[in-house]
Amino acid sequence: MHALPALPTDPTELQEAYAYPAEGVWLRANMIASLDGAAWYADRTEALGSPGDRRLFLALRGLADVVIVGAETVRVEGYGPVKASQGWDVYRAGRTPVPPLAVISRRLDLDLDAPFFTQAREGARTILLTTETAPPDRRAAAERVADVIVAGRDGLDFPRAVEELAARGLRRLLCEGGPTILARAAAEHVLDELCLTLSPTLVAGDPARILNGPQLPEPSRLRLASLYEEDDFLFLRYAKR
Repeated sequence: MHALPALPTDPTELQEAYAYPAEGVWLRANMIASLDGAAWYADRTEALGSPGDRRLFLALRGLADVVIVGAETVRVEGYGPVKASQGWDVYRAGRTPVPPLAVISRRLDLDLDAPFFTQAREGARTILLTTETAPPDRRAAAERVADVIVAGRDGLDFPRAVEELAARGLRRLLCEGGPTILARAAAEHVLDELCLTLSPTLVAGDPARILNGPQLPEPSRLRLASLYEEDDFLFLRYAKR
């Protein structure tokens, strides 16, 4: 077996390895899966991870202009506001210290006193991506603590959401899921890149895969852009053809 290149540890090398395209809007997703295809263990992704996976997770956040995540993932994973980490002086030169969170919520049934609203840093106010059918009272309340973007009527129109974020200067997009959100991004043809950590674990049971939604009309083929290894974990990066 040929030795695989090691996942970089130096922030500058990680920046070079995972740089966004110089122009245009680019939606990258970052997910982890077990060897048997599970997207989590006991409802959380943490048990599947490693120090290398965590290092890459933080680096990808640092490189992004905005971090997109579904409301259910925010609840289950206990999200707070994005916090700066080691190497971010390299990743975020000339930009705000941290990227904002953009939370997808069709009905805005979120705790508006949660830290990811109240403790968001200046210049990185939380964004809510919602729909026309969101309850008006919830939308009015949400607008007091977040920037609300309406994209779609009954469900999120992902291409429109991407356009709205890009219009605000947020063109380097990072989607952290969950699986239902990622399935929608793939189905609506806005997913440009998938960073997938393959965890050397078996979990069985019935957790979702990293895409959890209706079957696509046809398989979506990606190309392998890079591959790294650390502690038996594989770090794969696939991009659109």
